[in-house]
Amino acid sequence: MRKALVLTAVAGSLALVGCKTMDTGNIGSMIDSGSTAMKAMTLSDGDVVALSNESCEAMDAQNKIAPANSKYTQRLNKVIANMPKDVDGKKAVYKVYLTSDVNAWAMANGCIRVYSGLMDLMNDDELRGVIGHEIGHVALGHSKKRMQTAYATSAARQIAANSGNSALSSLSRSQAGELGEKFIHAQFSQSNESEADNYSFDLLTKQKMERKGLVTAFQKLAKLGGGGGNSLMSSHPPSEERAKAMQARLDGNK
Repeated sequence: MRKALVLTAVAGSLALVGCKTMDTGNIGSMIDSGSTAMKAMTLSDGDVVALSNESCEAMDAQNKIAPANSKYTQRLNKVIANMPKDVDGKKAVYKVYLTSDVNAWAMANGCIRVYSGLMDLMNDDELRGVIGHEIGHVALGHSKKRMQTAYATSAARQIAANSGNSALSSLSRSQAGELGEKFIHAQFSQSNESEADNYSFDLLTKQKMERKGLVTAFQKLAKLGGGGGNSLMSSHPPSEERAKAMQARLDGNK
């Protein structure tokens, strides 16, 4: 698999050269780009956690976090009372961003962020369903791959490659912020989304919590339409299909 990815990365880089002058400098630059991109895709678990720590810290600095006495924080604490206290061996740290955006995400280091715009839209059962879905992406390894992809296309990766530093070299706040933005706005594959939906359904079942919220949460997202600049809104498969899939499981068809 790694060999296939290497060949794909290099072939893609060389294909870009075809429309330009085939000089040695261009070819070398493109091969180097493909090579460093491949290095990003093979980051270790420790690398991904370290990058998640820095990018999560940068995102927290860029956003307004709801204080402990906020109605949003108090409500979130109630919603997550029976949700996982750790994710893939990392302590789960839940916080609310005060923004009208409708979104939520989780990183491989246990950083879980819920936007107040999502909380305004969803009831408690629906919030648990969405949060369970984001936790699923971490537990199933999707968030690691997402961070690898984000790093592969970030300026931080190119700077590290050019300077000979590793992914663990300390990022500037702006580089970490860019990496966090790329992570948040990247899309998961259709299979990843479906797997995370089912993870959330199974988690809620295990915890004896209401699962209907998964259905109605996707129905609400469907009414808002696609796009929105984040992965939660840019749903693949479409939110309508995901709502039907969760309803089918509730009905015992899956």
